[in-house]
Amino acid sequence: MPRVRTAVVAAALAASLAPVAFGGPAAFAASPAAAAGTAAEPGTVVQEGGRLTVPAGEEGPVTLRFTATLPAGVQGPVSASFELDTWLAEAAGGGSPVSADVIRSTCSVNGVPYGACAWDMPYFAPSLPDPPVRPSLGLPEVPAAGTLTYTVTLDADRTAAVLGRPDVLVRLTDGTGATVAAGRLGLDFVVGTPTAGQRGAVHARDKDGVLWRYERRYNVPYGPRQRVGGGWNTYTAIAGTAELGRDTYPDLVARDGAGKLWLYQGTRKPSAELVPGSARTLVGGGWNTYDLIF
Repeated sequence: MPRVRTAVVAAALAASLAPVAFGGPAAFAASPAAAAGTAAEPGTVVQEGGRLTVPAGEEGPVTLRFTATLPAGVQGPVSASFELDTWLAEAAGGGSPVSADVIRSTCSVNGVPYGACAWDMPYFAPSLPDPPVRPSLGLPEVPAAGTLTYTVTLDADRTAAVLGRPDVLVRLTDGTGATVAAGRLGLDFVVGTPTAGQRGAVHARDKDGVLWRYERRYNVPYGPRQRVGGGWNTYTAIAGTAELGRDTYPDLVARDGAGKLWLYQGTRKPSAELVPGSARTLVGGGWNTYDLIF
């Protein structure tokens, strides 16, 4: 009997000295699982709204939200791993198949902004059967809480389309490295609007000599027209081209009545007024021998 009493007193003393969790009772001491000598069951990770479509192009960022529910008594800080269940194969000519900043992300947790979060995009030879490292996002380390809601923006460029439709493996660990929550998310990277120098456009001149531009857009044939400028009825032929000026923006050529062909280099503001005769470069003469320029 004395031995039993000593054990009870010792257990009570240990409980009174146990560390206190944020806003709650003594950590672990009041947990039935801990009292039984077993680890608490890890919590869940749930994505808001189901799988997220991420355009790989010029559309701008989309927002991913997911919530992790942690078991009672978790001690912080809490770390999170965010890894795609796919891998990148080396490009045909060697090197990475994606750009250096293929995805730009910002992160916040429970409404607290943590700024930019960096992606790691390792790539391997296609012959490698099981790459050791997969694409991943570095999420911030945060204090423990019953629920942690992550908000991540994803602004992907056109090279992100090679990622396809991966699942995301998310795992949260506590200060001891034990898993406290885990789950899967879904991202669908789809081909989006190319950069300005890579998307097609149609130019049209109306009866008043105003030139309009119809630019290719994501998932639609052409977007709303943009005014290029007036006075273009001085030319006998006008054609849009690729980036002849090597500045990554599509250009425009126009032939005047004397048969001279002029080059108008594209700008970062394709909707800005472009006046005939301004900022043009002479390509050459004799172009009136052609009945069509395209």
